[in-house]
Amino acid sequence: MTTRPSSAPSGFAVGVTVTAGIFLITGGVCHGFQGIVAFFENEFYVTTQNWIFKFDVTTWGWIHLIIGLIAIFAGVGLFSGKVWARTVGVIVAGVSILVNFTWLPYYPLWAILIIAFDVFVIWALTAHGRDITVD
Repeated sequence: MTTRPSSAPSGFAVGVTVTAGIFLITGGVCHGFQGIVAFFENEFYVTTQNWIFKFDVTTWGWIHLIIGLIAIFAGVGLFSGKVWARTVGVIVAGVSILVNFTWLPYYPLWAILIIAFDVFVIWALTAHGRDITVD
């Protein structure tokens, strides 16, 4: 039986990864709110310009709700330090960036805020996430 030497993760890596988890959960909750508002109040989101990406607001609601649930799941999983949580976190943050980019005509400031969260999450999980990974 071989054991690999264990080294304590750096405080910075732990802090950045925990912050990424919190951002994923926060972004997931924001996606959920966007989805719920789209379901119950279709007139809340109104585009003022012609954009290439036009979907029904209810479709956007489902997209946001699904991405939000996956983001919350991945954010909670990050606290356990598992590799799958890092992988899902990076993937869902990338998809969230694309979705929020196409969501810009409906709610620009909110979309830009979530894009900024997602960029941080991707950076944190790819640059520092492996420092605290548990097998």
